[in-house]
Amino acid sequence: MSKVNVVEIGPRDGFQNVKEFIPTDVKLKIIDGVIAAGYKKVQITSFVSPKAIPQMKDASQLTEMVLGKYSNIDFFALVPNFYGARSAAAVGLKEITPVISLSETHNKNNVKRTKKESLEELRKIRQEFPDIKITQDIATVFGCPFEGEMKSVDPLLELIGEIHNIGIHAFTLCDTIGVAYPTLIQQVFQAVRKEFQDDEFNVHIHDTRNMGILNSLTAIQNGADSVQAAIGGLGGCPFAPGATGNTSSEDLVYMLNKCGYETGINFDKLLETAKYAKQNIHGNFSGHHINIPENPCVITQE
Repeated sequence: MSKVNVVEIGPRDGFQNVKEFIPTDVKLKIIDGVIAAGYKKVQITSFVSPKAIPQMKDASQLTEMVLGKYSNIDFFALVPNFYGARSAAAVGLKEITPVISLSETHNKNNVKRTKKESLEELRKIRQEFPDIKITQDIATVFGCPFEGEMKSVDPLLELIGEIHNIGIHAFTLCDTIGVAYPTLIQQVFQAVRKEFQDDEFNVHIHDTRNMGILNSLTAIQNGADSVQAAIGGLGGCPFAPGATGNTSSEDLVYMLNKCGYETGINFDKLLETAKYAKQNIHGNFSGHHINIPENPCVITQE
């Protein structure tokens, strides 16, 4: 049986598009629920300006709460810049994920910097926080709302090489607007695995055209170290026009468990947390299983 590392990113990427502020205790209960289901790694928040993403104004408080409650779970957070990294380090996080876009235009819209400026900021973060694990998120890997779909893997390999030379050896390849498809996923993962054999490569897939599960499985089959998904399929990039929600955690786990992969995640417990999230958050849920009242093994769509 093959082991698959499934990472829950709902408390960050799932919540960031929800307009109405989610009470911190509700966020904590959802984090408790996914951990009870068996998750070992959870992205809990992002250390961004509350003016940009008001939903994340409780980042420090929430982080202190979960770090005080759990000692055996890998928690991490997104940071858009040096100040976010400093705030994350100040509350004791051991892993952060800065973000840089493969697309120059999206990078300017997302973090208000050129790619060159982002690389300079990243170098500063690496030097200032040598003991923190940095997993670099690369956005718009497979396509950009402003510049179109990927036409060659060469710009990606070049960018990874620049980040690699800064001293960062873990990456998450993000399908920010959900335009990836299986043969493109295969092409990209084969290319990065060939070029950077000792580095860590994770995948973050959005669920446009219901391709999220298929693309995630393709990434697993082509060497992804982990796959990310969000409870209920919540999420999307606020700075990418047309971005859809994330792959649903419960849908992905259901498929992987049924296909014989070892996820370590209890689907029934995860389903209960997805139901709680839907009852307590006014967001756009896309998970297909969260309304099943009796038999969670029966697949229905809303």
